[in-house]
Amino acid sequence: MIIQFCGLSGSGKTTLANHVKLLLNKKGIKTEIIDGDVYRKTLFAGLGFSKADRNENIRRLAVIAGALSADNVVPIICAINPYEDIRLKIAAKYENVKTVYIECSMEVLIKRDPKQLYQKALLPNDHPEKISNLSGVNDPFEIPSYPDLIIKTDKESIETSSQKLLQFILAAL
Repeated sequence: MIIQFCGLSGSGKTTLANHVKLLLNKKGIKTEIIDGDVYRKTLFAGLGFSKADRNENIRRLAVIAGALSADNVVPIICAINPYEDIRLKIAAKYENVKTVYIECSMEVLIKRDPKQLYQKALLPNDHPEKISNLSGVNDPFEIPSYPDLIIKTDKESIETSSQKLLQFILAAL
């Protein structure tokens, strides 16, 4: 099984994955978090933020997830994963891929803004710190057409979201 998250920056993907990993580990289920931010800074540092590079990033994360899944580890890909076409390709290529949409309103994302990305994306166009490629603001984010699960992190607690995801994974194993 492979869990591929998709959701905007600050929606709670990594927080949720860390909580669920602990719960799965307590049940003896090996789990590995594949954090897009970590891999982008290390192994995939040469990739930019064009659609082609974003898709290549997800494709590479999925290769890692596929290898882990083959070794009976449940990988959770934590990445914005903004494009439907690559999500569908990953689901078609690997066995038992589940797409989980981590939904959060823009209002809450802007309030959370842990990396100050929304603040920078909303700056005037001529500002030197302006970010012009933030998914969901000034770069596309395609809401998945048929996600296997939707977690609404702006409407439920981390405990509720974690239990929802845990039960979903246990049922799908």
